[in-house]
Amino acid sequence: MSKRNIDIAPSILSADFARLGEEIQAVERGGATILHVDVMDGHFVPNITIGLPVVKSLAKVTHIPIDAHLMISEPGIYAAQFVSAGAKMVSVHVETDPNLHRTLMSIKSTGGQAGVVLNPATPVSAVEEVLQFADYVLVMSVNPGFGGQQFIPQSIEKIRRLRQLILEKQLNVRIEIDGGIDKNNAGKVVEAGAEILVAGSAIFGTADPENAVKELKNSTMQWV
Repeated sequence: MSKRNIDIAPSILSADFARLGEEIQAVERGGATILHVDVMDGHFVPNITIGLPVVKSLAKVTHIPIDAHLMISEPGIYAAQFVSAGAKMVSVHVETDPNLHRTLMSIKSTGGQAGVVLNPATPVSAVEEVLQFADYVLVMSVNPGFGGQQFIPQSIEKIRRLRQLILEKQLNVRIEIDGGIDKNNAGKVVEAGAEILVAGSAIFGTADPENAVKELKNSTMQWV
């Protein structure tokens, strides 16, 4: 496998919102290259988090791209609005969007990178028909809705199958992984084909988020 650029994307779901600006600055110093924002509506997943106003505010205080992961019931209505609010990347779930091609095109036409998300129980084949319209695929290695969950080991093989499908189709599509990622499994998912690593509690759940980003990045170096 040729040399790849590995992005570390801290998830603010695990951050201290009372000190969010400081925490973002810390992970930027640590070398984070993407800021992951989980948007939940209490319908598609059993939790409610943040929305457009927070993304708009975050875009003013960070220089790294914002990655908005939409865990909402009708992503097609809102996806392009998140790009307009300042997100550079917007991903939507294959399980909740019957008009996935249209939603991906709306993200792209607004100037964003479009991503498709697969839940743990959703097979790789579910994205085969839209893969050519996506910039990245987000593989969930936990069931979405809450931070701090344990990594599902079978996700590694899922990444391998997805990488093989991308290579067979000769597409320029990156693989993102989210859920239970830490320095103990980061190397394994990168070796399997992941290039964007989302981590929440492994970074913001530590006393030193800056150093946690560095350690996570270092744990992947032998595979790039």
